[in-house]
Amino acid sequence: MKVAIASDHGGVNIREEIKTLLEELSIEYEDLGCECGTSVDYSDYAVPVAEKVANGEVDKGILICGTGIGMSISANKVKGIRCALVHDVFSAKATREHNDSNVLAMGERVIGPGLAREIAKVWLTTEFEGGRHGRRIGKITEYENNHN
Repeated sequence: MKVAIASDHGGVNIREEIKTLLEELSIEYEDLGCECGTSVDYSDYAVPVAEKVANGEVDKGILICGTGIGMSISANKVKGIRCALVHDVFSAKATREHNDSNVLAMGERVIGPGLAREIAKVWLTTEFEGGRHGRRIGKITEYENNHN
């Protein structure tokens, strides 16, 4: 598995924590920034990660900003992306099992580094169940293919 990860200025600390987790799990990753101490635009970091996932350059993406909201909205504009904004472990598991999410968004101002690690670990290690959930994802993909 290969993961692309990025944050804006509001998510730098948790991004570093998640990079450490990825190394501990022996998961290859590409860090797309930001390397900043000043305010930047979240979409400048979310879209490149989402495009790498959508193009198959990486398997999954992880995005962190202050709330996770801006990152998730931006990522979900990229065709083929199912970005889930998650702040609890149950939802991290469910969004992989039921929604086959391929990008995870979190908010550093909402959760701490310990919980972020737990969420990311569960999200990274949970498989999609398929079945009726696959049919539902297929409907989303069909709509996306016919309306873009």
